[in-house]
Amino acid sequence: MPAPIKPRSVSTPTFGLARTLSKLGYCSRSQAEALVREGRVSVNRKIVTDPERRVRSDDELRVDGQKVAARQHVYLMLNKPRGLVTTAADEAGRETVYQCFEGAALPWLGPVGRLDKASEGLLLFSNDTAWAAGLTDPASHLDKTYHVQIDRLPDDGLLDAMRAGVIDQGEKLTAKRVSVLRQGDRHAWLEVVLDEGRNRHIRRLLEAHGVGTLRLVRVAIGALRLGDTAKGQWRMLTADEVAALTVSTVARPPR
Repeated sequence: MPAPIKPRSVSTPTFGLARTLSKLGYCSRSQAEALVREGRVSVNRKIVTDPERRVRSDDELRVDGQKVAARQHVYLMLNKPRGLVTTAADEAGRETVYQCFEGAALPWLGPVGRLDKASEGLLLFSNDTAWAAGLTDPASHLDKTYHVQIDRLPDDGLLDAMRAGVIDQGEKLTAKRVSVLRQGDRHAWLEVVLDEGRNRHIRRLLEAHGVGTLRLVRVAIGALRLGDTAKGQWRMLTADEVAALTVSTVARPPR
């Protein structure tokens, strides 16, 4: 009788230790790298100090002796007030967006994209790093809509120039769409849609044409709108909202 055939072993995928901690929703990748280098992380009860050390999904990970397990994914939106920086800790001691979550007993959450200190409006947070990476991937070309108050009255020439774009500091800055929302005697509000985001993109684009930005409020990301969420307040996203944003990032064809 022939010997039974042993099943072939299937290799378990491996990832770097810091990346694995991030994917589990424990902390950001940069925070994970710091924890590992400080000797606070163990793999199968052995301290590891190399953030790139490959680990398997069935390895036991601990931070400061406490076992790390995958955390339930959390997705929320914040109406960011003006004057807060989008970071967990600021070296200059400035107030950060995380003060809006004080007392909420939330797990670690990372910002999905950024709004600069002077900007306001819709800002996403999650501990689902794969979902966040999909939204912030430049290849997704996910629309982001802003309401922008400028220090002059616009004309068709300005709107056309914003759509055509400029080269600033070696970067091409354009607006996918731009229109006038309303205007008074000296100032106006524009609606500007971007499908990519450079640092201070809209401010730099306007500055290139001699136009100053008085206020800048992000009002939508994809189909998700800021709505009536009050300034400084946050709410959890619904499952449908999470799914819609996820579809948005994978369904768009590459340019």
